[in-house]
Amino acid sequence: MDSRLLLSALSSERAISGTELATRLGVTRAAIWKQIENLRELGIVIEAAAGAGYRLVWPVELLDAATIRAGMPPALRDRLSELDLRWQVDSTNSELMRRAADISLDRIVCLAETQSSGRGRRGRSWHSPLAGNLYCSVLCRFPHGMAGLSGLSLAVGVAVIRALADCGIDEVGLKWPNDVLARGKKLAGILVELGGEFLGPCHAVIGVGINLRLHAADDAIDQPWIDLATLSDAAPPSRNRLAAHLIARLLEALDEFATQGFAAFVDAYGQHDLLAGKPIRLSTPQGAQDGIAIGVDERGALRVSESGVIRSYDSVEVSVRSI
Repeated sequence: MDSRLLLSALSSERAISGTELATRLGVTRAAIWKQIENLRELGIVIEAAAGAGYRLVWPVELLDAATIRAGMPPALRDRLSELDLRWQVDSTNSELMRRAADISLDRIVCLAETQSSGRGRRGRSWHSPLAGNLYCSVLCRFPHGMAGLSGLSLAVGVAVIRALADCGIDEVGLKWPNDVLARGKKLAGILVELGGEFLGPCHAVIGVGINLRLHAADDAIDQPWIDLATLSDAAPPSRNRLAAHLIARLLEALDEFATQGFAAFVDAYGQHDLLAGKPIRLSTPQGAQDGIAIGVDERGALRVSESGVIRSYDSVEVSVRSI
């Protein structure tokens, strides 16, 4: 039985008994129970009440390609060569990195309802409950080589901030190099992976994960987190609406980055820089180093004042902790 059919049946506002679900879907009650448990394992929160049946604790909105395309500005929608929606993948980034071997592919977006092996920066796992968050990756090609892509992940951060603002979410900032925070907790993450030549044609796969609604008891995340449901006065934004704005803002930013580099985003990044002016501790290969963050340069490197001496650090060299 397709789990999507069961999710659709459970979308009723009332509780539905296992018997009614089995009759409606043409399967046994045992099959219904098995699929209910499968959905729970994937992150769907389903209540079971004796004598009443099963119900979703909150509504589940599945992604829809037509709705997403309709929500994008026509000019940017035309820049999108393919919108690939998946029920489950190991990772949307991994999927597009595999597809990148076909050099004819460009401006492809992959979205998934869930990921079995979602990845973050430095090999960290990215928790990916079914239909609870947004998991989005974009494949983009650049003619001038990986050497010219410094600051790309920071430009993507600006695009994410703009997409959230389009959906009415404003209390969000950027923590160098690639975290999107709200109220001091992680709301979204960015992973950029590169392939191709250092000085010649190359490609980037840009992955963005945004927390829409996570279970309060979820212990699979090893850092403080927050979701859009917590930030919103009522319900979080529609997943399809957010996907449309995110894809549009990413395509817009990638076009601008391709012609101007990160220099075009320095000021915008500075408006949302959560570290600027704060004391920080850098964990470098040479040991811990304390200083004051003073923004980023036109390559996207973090500028730090250390006893009056200003130094710049690339994201591959350091990790940052506020002190």
